[in-house]
Parts: sequence; structure tokens; C-alpha cells
Amino acid sequence: MNPPDDFFAGALPAVAIRVDLEKARREDHSWKDPRNLRASYFAGDDVVQLATEAFTSYLGKNALYGALAYPSLRRYETEVVEILLRLFQARPGATGSLTTGGTESIFMAVKTARDWARQHHPTAGTPTLVVPRTAHAAFSKAADLLGLRVQRMTKSPDFRADLDGMSRAIDRDTIMIVGSAPPYPYGVVDPLPDIAALADRHGLWMHVDACVGGMVLPFVRDLGHDLPAFDFALPSVASVSIDLHKYGYAFHGCSALLLRDQALAEYQRYQFDAWPVGSYTTMNFIGSRGGGPVASAWAVMKYLGFSGYRSRVANMLEAKRKFIDGIRKIDGLEVFGAPQGTHFSFGSPSLDITVVAQEMSQRGWSFARQVDPPGMLLLMNGFHVAVVDDFLRDLDEAVSGVKAGRLRADPGPAVYTV
Repeated sequence: MNPPDDFFAGALPAVAIRVDLEKARREDHSWKDPRNLRASYFAGDDVVQLATEAFTSYLGKNALYGALAYPSLRRYETEVVEILLRLFQARPGATGSLTTGGTESIFMAVKTARDWARQHHPTAGTPTLVVPRTAHAAFSKAADLLGLRVQRMTKSPDFRADLDGMSRAIDRDTIMIVGSAPPYPYGVVDPLPDIAALADRHGLWMHVDACVGGMVLPFVRDLGHDLPAFDFALPSVASVSIDLHKYGYAFHGCSALLLRDQALAEYQRYQFDAWPVGSYTTMNFIGSRGGGPVASAWAVMKYLGFSGYRSRVANMLEAKRKFIDGIRKIDGLEVFGAPQGTHFSFGSPSLDITVVAQEMSQRGWSFARQVDPPGMLLLMNGFHVAVVDDFLRDLDEAVSGVKAGRLRADPGPAVYTV
């Protein structure tokens, strides 16, 4: 693509740029629209306002230099990590760091496990990760970049990790085993205590990917819902990834990687000094990090507190219950598994769900699609309670249209991102 001619023709006035920005945004979906059931995380206008103020107050400030130039950012990061460690029942001596997103948190977990294994679990061949079918693509991405191999399962019994398959896949080259709390596709928490037992039996690094559920499940548990253990209460869990720009309501990009013990952080750290400006040390893959996301995470966590997050999770669980109850009453539809978080997916054993999804999109609903099995994936926010009846009415009409043959497929790929 050639750069626009106006770049070379001369600078544009600010007013023209503002007009262009406003015009361009008209094509975008509103992330706060109640009909948006995709990966959009809204906790209220008051939360957005505070997060915005915190974010903009750190424009131009680089978290890479927190220890040297911006001690407030170092303080925020330390306090956010301390909150997360307590939420995840870490014992004294645990540690963590903030990253720019779940992919970087997972990448650094894989890197840390690889370097730990060189000393504690050496292999004869290519070090290997054993992961469920539903594990995030970032595990494969990290392995490709780090020269590792991934053994990904091909099945998800009961929409959870294939424990038997993972057990059979472990060999002398396995260094890391993964479970999700919960995975993105179905919202059903993996059998983490059983995966932890495998990790303990074989001396493996166990990672819990709680990027979606990390700021949800501790409050689901506190609300009295039955959950398998998903945190550092499992002795085999070495690391956990948690996204704060999801249900932590910080601005993108802010995620965290937690480690069971401070000693493990040495395997995460990257250090280099063979150049003219001295020691370069970082716990991240990237170098420069905006201070805004860190400040927004700290501000929102302080503002909401445990009770604020708990009440929002309660609202989302109520919305999820109403959606699921209504979907199950529509003949031909089924919810996949028993989702424990605040998102879930559903499909049909008898209808072409892709046609239903197309019709729902045309009616103004935004959601994610799945291919294995074909389905629709809904992620809750608290305000979705208000649109349950509208969604279910449109969904019932879409299903009726497919059954009557009035609606037909317009094939297109289901994608997570492009």
C-alpha cells in the first residue's frame, strides 16, 4: 500500500484531522453497546472515567524506566501484583510482573519454564509443552518463537481438557503442562487438580491460563459457586497469567504473570550488558511499555475493591443464567458443557448454527463464532441483563427462520482475529 499523497503534499490542519477521525469512527462498533457480546469489558461509565484520567495522566511515561524515572509506576505495579497474588492464594515469597497482554504473559511463562527446565528438567530432544485442545494460540506462538514443540490435544471431553490424552502425551521431552481457568472457547474450567497431579507426578512446570477468568473466578468462588481449585492452592502450579484489561477493567494492554516463588523470577529475567550503555534488564519480551495501562489498572482496582468486582461478577452471572435458561428453552439449541465463568457458547445438533449466527449479526448483535463444534460464543458484562429478552426473541425468530427454510447459509470463515 502506497502512503497517502497528502502526507507528502503538506501538513493538514488539526480541524481537518479531527473531522476525519470522527468520520472514520462511524464505521466502528461501539464497545459499550449492550448488543456487543464479544470481548468487550465495561464496568460502568464511572469506572471508564477514572481509568481514562489515570491513563492520560501517564501519557509519555515509560514503565520500562519505572525504577529509575517513574517510581509511582513501580509502586502501582507492585501493589497490583500484591492484590493478584492474594486473590490467587499465593504464599509468602510469591512474585509477579505486569505485561502488555495475555499473549506476552503466556510467552514469558513459556520462556521461564524453558529456562527453568534447562536446569531442573533437562531433555534429550526438543522441549515440549502438553496443552489442551482449547489452550490459547499464544502457547503455540510462543513455542514457535522459542524453538519448542507443542503437543496439542485433538479432543475436549465434556468441553474440558482431555486428561487421559495429556497423560499419554507426556514423555521425556515434556517440560510444561497447561490448563485454563477457563479457556476462551467454552468457559468450562479445565480439571486443574487432575492436571496438577500429572505435573507433580512427572516433575513438570504447570501453568494456569486465567487470562479470561482471573478477575472473575475468585469472586465466583466467593459468591458460593462450586469450582475446582484453580490457583496457587494447587501445589504444582508454578505460574498463572491474568489479563487486567479484560474483567479487571484496565485499558489495553495490561496483563500479569504470577510466579509461585521469587526464585523462579530469575528464569523469567532477561539481562544483557555487552553494549555501550550498561545493563539492560527486563521481565518482559518487549522493552518500552506505556505507563497508562498500569496506572489505569491500579486506579480501577483501588476504586472497585473486592466488593466492587464481586458485585459486577454477580450481575454477569445473573445475565449468563438468564441467557442460558432462555437458550435451552429454544428447541434445537444446546449450551456447550457447564460453563463456570462469565462467558459460554452454544450451538445445535440439528440446525445450521452458522445461518442462525448470520441472521443474529444482521439484526445488530455482535458475538464471536466457533468452529469446533460450530457455535456462538457470548461474553457477559453486567449491563447485558437488560438485553436478554431482546436477544432471546431475535434468536428464537432466527431459529424458526432456519427451520422453515427461509434463511440459508452464506459461507464465511469463523475467526478469532485477522
